Amino acid sequence: MKCWFTAFFSMPLLFLHIIFLLKGEIIMKKTNIVDWTTITNFVTDAFEGYGIPHDDAVICTDVLLESDKRGIESHGVNRFKPIYLDRIKAGIQSPVTELEIVKNFAATAVVDGHNGMGQVIGYKSMEMAIEKAKKYGMGMVVARNSCHFGIAGYYATMATKAGCIGITGTNARPSIAPTFGVENMLGTNPLTFGMPTDEPFDFVLDCATSITQRGKIEYYARIGKDTPEGMVIGRNGSALTDSVSILDDLNTGKAALTPLGGIGDELAGYKGYGYATVVEILSAALQQGNYLKMLSGIDENGGKMKYHLGHFFIAIDTEAFMGLESFKKTAGNICRDLRNSTKAPGNERIYTAGEKEYEVWLKRKDSGVPINDAVQKELISVRDELGLTKYKFPFED
Repeated sequence: MKCWFTAFFSMPLLFLHIIFLLKGEIIMKKTNIVDWTTITNFVTDAFEGYGIPHDDAVICTDVLLESDKRGIESHGVNRFKPIYLDRIKAGIQSPVTELEIVKNFAATAVVDGHNGMGQVIGYKSMEMAIEKAKKYGMGMVVARNSCHFGIAGYYATMATKAGCIGITGTNARPSIAPTFGVENMLGTNPLTFGMPTDEPFDFVLDCATSITQRGKIEYYARIGKDTPEGMVIGRNGSALTDSVSILDDLNTGKAALTPLGGIGDELAGYKGYGYATVVEILSAALQQGNYLKMLSGIDENGGKMKYHLGHFFIAIDTEAFMGLESFKKTAGNICRDLRNSTKAPGNERIYTAGEKEYEVWLKRKDSGVPINDAVQKELISVRDELGLTKYKFPFED
């Protein structure tokens, strides 16, 4: 009798326990991670839905998602809609890229992208530079009238995969103030190097010539985080930290990013300012492209206009010197010696450029790309707008 009584009244508790377990299982299955196949196919289909030809859409997707594969969220799917789709919709970027070769010599070329997709312009330009390098030892291609081309490191890596040293850079809409100035004049202007090594990852240094870049602040704004003090300067010379306000102030000229080294010259901010200027000149002077305030994306009436960005791509074939294998071995030895040098107290590791990104890829390659709440909503809105009903994301109820 006692056993029956206990069992009878235990059943509801057992039932509730099962419900909680099931709910827990459902919650655990709901994730912000989207597998690589799904996100790759979706982004490609969405790009095509906005008028980008299939082969170009594949390139754009590959460049975009390479950012997330390396852990560079500021340039990955976070920028998919606002930087590319919205600009196509606004008519300030062309989905069809008509790449024109303006001037072509043995080892150099000038191309005009006619405001098409920056990723396509970048991919084809570096492809051309590599082809010239394989034939003549070095190749350089410069581009004008382009748009945002994603992470510069993608193109440097194209070169390393071909056994070349890759160097690339791009100007951008004004955001950096010159040292001792407060007006946003220069873009974040990355100066990027890629070098093959005998390790599982190549040496790839891909960073802006400012302390941070606009994409990082966009990311901070999305997740509700303040921008660390010292990265942005206001018109009165003081540091700004409100990420949402900073984005508006950058557009209106009330704020500017600080160059590498920071405000003034005490921490050598003039070095970042100087390198940003080098990139500006190489992205405009060789191809007779736009520069500085001409890249604002705002016309005289305050309306949106095309950006007309410039890029440069350099490939140097290691076989034209002492050979690829010897280069890779020496480069690898240098990186290993640096990592094995004496660590500062409290630090377990020293890294070389490209190592952290490689480790992010090892962690993400079998899972997928993490998508924050704001981007989740954007992906759903793009899917619904284009009628891509075959896609249901794991973060949806």
